[in-house]
Amino acid sequence: MQTRSRTRLAVLAAIAWLGLVHPALAATLQVGGPRADYPSVQAAVDALPADGGVIEIAPGEYRQKIEIHKPGVRLVGKGRRPQDVVLVWSDGAITAGGTLRSASVNVSGDGFSARNLTIQNDYHLKDARPSQAVALAITADRAVLERVRLLGAQDTLYAASKKGRPASRQYFKDCYVEGHVDFIFGDAKAFFDSCQIHGIAHDGVMITAQSKSAPDQDSAYVFDRCRITADPQARNLYFGRAWRPYATVIFLRTRIDAPLHPDGWREWTLGKTGSLDKVTYAEFASTGPGASPATRDPHSRQLTAREARAWSRDRVLAGTDGWRP
Repeated sequence: MQTRSRTRLAVLAAIAWLGLVHPALAATLQVGGPRADYPSVQAAVDALPADGGVIEIAPGEYRQKIEIHKPGVRLVGKGRRPQDVVLVWSDGAITAGGTLRSASVNVSGDGFSARNLTIQNDYHLKDARPSQAVALAITADRAVLERVRLLGAQDTLYAASKKGRPASRQYFKDCYVEGHVDFIFGDAKAFFDSCQIHGIAHDGVMITAQSKSAPDQDSAYVFDRCRITADPQARNLYFGRAWRPYATVIFLRTRIDAPLHPDGWREWTLGKTGSLDKVTYAEFASTGPGASPATRDPHSRQLTAREARAWSRDRVLAGTDGWRP
């Protein structure tokens, strides 16, 4: 019996020693700052076990591309504000060999979360050639982003599902997303809760390019209690245009402080495409200077209170597993 006890103590001591020597065995990894376990976010992601873990990021700018394919990865910015931790790269589609390859951060691992940080693609600040340039490409299911700033120009946020898989559910809470052309695009089932959506200077600003491609596809973008703002030089601002025939976008209780085009929605190519015939574009209880239900494109509609309840967070994101972020 005494020998067994000694053996058990020796094993526990070895585990404790390994935990000290190998940070990846600890519950939380540190990036940046004087107590850093790893110098970069990607190094910390690579060091996490197969089922993920927490990465706490000290204030600073981290200039590198980041790929997160493990499930359960949680990024936490340790600054006082989201602006204090910046994950940034500067690829454009024309330099990286494709739109999705341009992403500064690419996340496919389910159960991902990020809080209190900024993800940016600053290609448009470094190269004058027009190009798609993704800040965050996310196809993860059950993803939660809270107090995250997403900065870019064209195609800032790719919120999408994995091909051949059920819809990826993504919840954005108190986030800030900026851009100009199609700057929130893809086919995820994404819910934006109390976010600020900001159009930057450009001759044409389309907030969404949703890509639901079939009537039975479980895909939609829902914005609830969000605020739409824009730079003074942001012209021809629209809720969005349909990237695919059954694009589905709902704006609930939106404060529209920007000069939104009275039509609200537009064709993919003005005067050349009939892309609005099968879409689901709707609003409920918009307010602010840009609220103009009487002038909206006839393919869109104004919801009743009862209809709006069908697009609540819990109903949109529940899925078959009853997920409630």
